[in-house]
Amino acid sequence: MRIGDAAAAAGTTPRALRFYEQRGLLHPPARSASGQREYGPDDVARVRVIRQLLAVGLTVDDLASRAHRLDLLGQDPPVRCSGAPGPDTFAPVVHARLAALDAEIDRLTALRARLARHIATGGADVPAEA
Repeated sequence: MRIGDAAAAAGTTPRALRFYEQRGLLHPPARSASGQREYGPDDVARVRVIRQLLAVGLTVDDLASRAHRLDLLGQDPPVRCSGAPGPDTFAPVVHARLAALDAEIDRLTALRARLARHIATGGADVPAEA
């Protein structure tokens, strides 16, 4: 199927498919005689996996580090992700992303507390240059 049809089947856009290919998340597709990209059902399944993983908070860079493992998650039935650490598993990537999210939550919580104090004190507790 052509790029527009594959994108629609995966619930995304042709631009996203080209981006995933550029970033190494999607294998370069076969080309028709006229040079158009041709996608199959396995490509659509892989794009769906990519979109699901992005939706739960992983980044494109996170996925790129384990791109060679994405096909396992698109199998029917999908291979379950183990929480066991290993250099070739998603566990280290997931744990690193959780740590980054926790750090960002801590940063935002502190920022919120500072703003709340600022409002409560009329700005008396915050230096003028901040």
